[in-house]
Amino acid sequence: MNMKGISEQDVSLKDKFANKGAKVLKPTTEAEISEIVREADEENINLTIESGGTKRGYGGVKTAYDWTLSLSDYKGVVEHNVGDMTVTVRAGTTITELQNFLRQHNQMVSIDPDWPDQATIGGVIASNESGCKRLKYGSARDLVIGLRVVYPNGEIIRTGAKVVKNVAGYDMNKLFIGAMGTLGVITEITMKLRPIPKYESLLQVSVPEEKMDELKTLAVAIQDSVIEPVSLELVNPNLSKKLTGREEYMLLVAFEDVEKSVRYQEEWVENHKSESAFIQVIRQDKAREFWRTFSTLAPNSLTDGQTGSIQAILKIGSKNMDVFQIMKDSGTITSSVSIEAHGGMGHGISQYTLAGEEAEVLEAIRVLRKIAESKKGYAIGKHLPYKLRKEIDAWGEKTSSFFLFEGIKQKVDPRNTLNHQRFIGGI
Repeated sequence: MNMKGISEQDVSLKDKFANKGAKVLKPTTEAEISEIVREADEENINLTIESGGTKRGYGGVKTAYDWTLSLSDYKGVVEHNVGDMTVTVRAGTTITELQNFLRQHNQMVSIDPDWPDQATIGGVIASNESGCKRLKYGSARDLVIGLRVVYPNGEIIRTGAKVVKNVAGYDMNKLFIGAMGTLGVITEITMKLRPIPKYESLLQVSVPEEKMDELKTLAVAIQDSVIEPVSLELVNPNLSKKLTGREEYMLLVAFEDVEKSVRYQEEWVENHKSESAFIQVIRQDKAREFWRTFSTLAPNSLTDGQTGSIQAILKIGSKNMDVFQIMKDSGTITSSVSIEAHGGMGHGISQYTLAGEEAEVLEAIRVLRKIAESKKGYAIGKHLPYKLRKEIDAWGEKTSSFFLFEGIKQKVDPRNTLNHQRFIGGI
């Protein structure tokens, strides 16, 4: 390959999370990305794909790849249509970089993943990440209207469109969103935007552990009402203590709208909470600072050190109100494992951060997965050191539809060039 203009670096493969190649390539153009992928496919070279590198603990059982294709230098806004409220951005752009650009035009992309200063838009889309505000704004999959993707043979394709109202043909975007880079290299993303809210607030409603059901009653009442929170997040006592100093169950109820509307909704919550509940209201800059702190609490493969206790993150999906029972049941797990958890009403996605000795963390993961599956839910290991991923399948059991995933992978990437064994079932 003609490597002229492409940054190239040899690195050690000894790493806590694996999912890296002996050689790191950092292209700066889409043509260079296409050439790297095409040659790798022709020469049976295994590629692992990353941008910021925060998700190397997310899936994967290979000890090493031949090359790492890093999109960290392929960044920047390609096109911004202020009137239509859409933006097209390169995959290596961090969430913070994108939001800072859009803020100049009083717009935002309504996505709030962990570690926005490090996480890139390409990685967020490839893993279909979201945050606490998924309740109102949806996941990454809901915001994307178009992609540019490099197939394993080097062909560049475009899916979707650059306009919001587009209903022609199959929605090919969803094939690549959440596929963990196993079907193609996402190079550009076109997304819907929103105006920055004029006012925002956060209500922290907490109750003692024995009165957890009072929060459940409040959450049901909120969802049955006319008010529209952007988040309705249940927090367990360990995480609540870290955030506020109160070791109690807590409900994070956030509002974003014009001030009059936000104030009305705050008053509604205060009037409907139980008498024993403590409520703290923070607004504007203080609310934004809270969410910035919240986004940096969970570990990732850049912040989780090579030594010390084992840390793991489980993503648990369940029915809406099962979030309460799963979190309550998690309190029965051995006290030798620290568990910091939060889960969303309305969408049923929870995140559990575990820390402790290897054997105890593994057992806690098995117990949590069993609890989730007993409720017809699932538990995915979205941040696990390699030695844990060898012991327990990060993705869980194959589903009845797995043959469809496998068939698509074999059709698109028959040589297993891209992120081999990174996704469910080892595809």
